[in-house]
Amino acid sequence: MTNLDDYPQLDVIAVGAHPDDVEIACGGTLAKLCQQGYKVGIIDLTDGEPTPRSPGPEVRLAEAQAAANVLGVDVRVTLELPNRRLFDCFESRVALAKEFRKYRPHVVLGFGGKTPLASPDHWQAMQITDAATFYSRLTKWDDHFDGLPVHTIAKQLYYRLVFEPMEHPEAPGSFVVDISDTLETKISSVRCYATQFPPEKDYVFDRVRGAASFIGSQAGFVSGELFHTTRMIGTKDMVKFLFPE
Repeated sequence: MTNLDDYPQLDVIAVGAHPDDVEIACGGTLAKLCQQGYKVGIIDLTDGEPTPRSPGPEVRLAEAQAAANVLGVDVRVTLELPNRRLFDCFESRVALAKEFRKYRPHVVLGFGGKTPLASPDHWQAMQITDAATFYSRLTKWDDHFDGLPVHTIAKQLYYRLVFEPMEHPEAPGSFVVDISDTLETKISSVRCYATQFPPEKDYVFDRVRGAASFIGSQAGFVSGELFHTTRMIGTKDMVKFLFPE
């Protein structure tokens, strides 16, 4: 039986297929949430190995932890699912749902949509995350979840990698988070992955900054990150909703 006292309850968990996915997609938002006092975690479904420039998993995992420290997140978990062979299957869904039941997040962030010409693991990660969010709350299934109590995740949001199209045709809504004051923290976290972004790939950081500038400008911010909603967003006070500060 798992003791939940060993696992702090988190406000937000961001799920990626590989270490560096969430930093590139929503690192600015995660850093801002941490600064605002929220408890934040990252779950990488795989260790991202093998990969061309990395000497092995221990190096990639060290980079991932360094990036987590830069962002200020409370917990980073790496599941033992296979990189390059990640598939949406029952075992993968249960593995992630167990983590949700342990850490009991209010909000889950995950991939939204396919990434053509990039890793197909991303699309599989979206489906695994969708299913695990549902599995986390299912009763009468204790034998699959090591007796962990059920947990209902209140909100699920999708992110897109900054190199991909920003639209999500199936999402009913979207919004932008102001990361004007955490963009450089995001950049620093991505730079922790020296095996993935050597000097000859410095152009990536220009793209990250460019995407943040474009997205932010759409909402009146200097820099921003875009999220798509899985449900319509409603409000009981239109004016406070439009002018939250």
